[in-house]
Order: sequence, then C-alpha cells, then structure tokens
Amino acid sequence: MKKLFVLLLLVSPVCLKAQTKSKSKVIATAGITVSVTRGEKVYKQYCLSCHQADGGGVPNMNPPLSKTSYVTGDKVRLIKVVLNGFTQNVDIDGESYSNNMPPHNFLKDQEIADVLTYIRNNFTNKATAITIAQVKATRAANKK
Repeated sequence: MKKLFVLLLLVSPVCLKAQTKSKSKVIATAGITVSVTRGEKVYKQYCLSCHQADGGGVPNMNPPLSKTSYVTGDKVRLIKVVLNGFTQNVDIDGESYSNNMPPHNFLKDQEIADVLTYIRNNFTNKATAITIAQVKATRAANKK
C-alpha cells in the first residue's frame, strides 16, 4: 500500500502538467477560432471579390490563397502585402499574377491579424496564427 501511495505521489505532478498543457492547447485553439471567425467577415468585405469565395483567385490576375508559400510562409511578408499591396507583377510558386492589389493599411491591426489568420487556416491551409503584435511590429518597421 505504501508503494502505491509513493507511486501516486510521483505520477500526480506529471498528470497535472499534462492536463495544463492540454488546457492551454484548448485555449489557444479557441483563440484561433475567434480570430478566424472575425477574419472571415473581413475577408468577405475586402478580399472575396478578387480572391474568390474558395480562395482560388483568378488565373494570371489575382493569386490563389490556397497551398501557396505566400500564405503559409513568411508572416512578415504576408503582412506587408496587406499593408502595401502589390503594384507590379508577382510570381508565386511558379505562376505569374498581374492585377494590382491596393494597400489595405486602413485596416486595424486586429483586422489584419484576423483576416490573415483566417486565410492561413482555410482554403486547405494549416498554418499558425498571426498576432496583433506581429502586425504592429511590421507596420512600425514599414513606416521607417
């Protein structure tokens, strides 16, 4: 009986730590879900007309948002695209796109973080969230 009690004392902290990690994953997932929900609204208002409801874009004009390195790759580069837009042809994953994208620097940091998190977690994408802090830092560095 004494051995069982000692074993329980040794195992309990491990179980509690596992529960804490699990709980923080649930909280993080809930945070992304909220951001994705808000981001969908921003997407529908500002992005859908060019990038389409399925994120497929328009061949040779507006790039797709699914399965591209631009969306799932470098976060700062993606934030800069929203802040600065594109005024020249751009090659993305071997395809060329020629339609200008206007800057969306009028969007709040929260809106940019949300819409990019939405895009990075939809259209078959699975990537980490973009935070307000990342948008603020990129916007500040962009002004220099």
